Amino acid sequence: MYIQSATKEFINDLISSGKREDGRALDQYREIKLTKGVIENAEGSAMALFGNTKVLAGVKIGIGEPMKDKPNEGNIMTSAELLPMASAEYEMGPPSPDAIEVARVIDRGIRAAGMIDTSSLFIEKDKVWEIFIDVYVLNYDGNLFDAGTTAAVTALLSARMPKLEGESVVREGLNSKLKTNNTVTSCTFAKAANKIFIDPDANEEEFMDTRITIANDGKEIRAMQKGLWGGMTAKELEYATDLSFEKHKELKSIINKTLGE
Repeated sequence: MYIQSATKEFINDLISSGKREDGRALDQYREIKLTKGVIENAEGSAMALFGNTKVLAGVKIGIGEPMKDKPNEGNIMTSAELLPMASAEYEMGPPSPDAIEVARVIDRGIRAAGMIDTSSLFIEKDKVWEIFIDVYVLNYDGNLFDAGTTAAVTALLSARMPKLEGESVVREGLNSKLKTNNTVTSCTFAKAANKIFIDPDANEEEFMDTRITIANDGKEIRAMQKGLWGGMTAKELEYATDLSFEKHKELKSIINKTLGE
């Protein structure tokens, strides 16, 4: 559970001097721990810990109808739930604006990168496979976007495809992997005291002026999402973009190691 333990002046003084409350450099992620296969009955799943932020992602695959504008492609649907046990700020009920934003940012990076070969999900006329990506925030301490994307991508890369036998979906004894094209990661940057820093924790998010999340697959920028009212200069944005490609290698290495690749 997140409990505010710092003031804006304290955080800004640290950031302005190139320091952070937990001792990290401005361009350094917190310790990242990643575990796959944590949900037994999901087609794929993963738990990501970015410091004290804990996010669980599960992938379920079922049968559905294609979208009218994409009759020969399967569907991808991403949802996020901010569980009340994760923070005193979260409540039960319909998805909050924060939960909707988390789901959309994760979904946009995966979708824009073409990570899932949706044409391979086509079965026959009016019948396709649907991929449901469910993200659950178990503990909040900042930067849900990167933790959520890392967990969701790992869950997808580890997912196994069910089989369709007649009208029945068979999930037992599956060996065929979900077809994917690449590995997408996201890097979230905050700005405070006229400094840009990566992976803001909860105290830093409380007092940051602006935020931007950049998703890439190691080759191209695939998506960007800005938050809050503050702005970034062209030079600051260029710095964040370049650093996101460097950090992609770091995050992808953690994902591959978790997958045993």
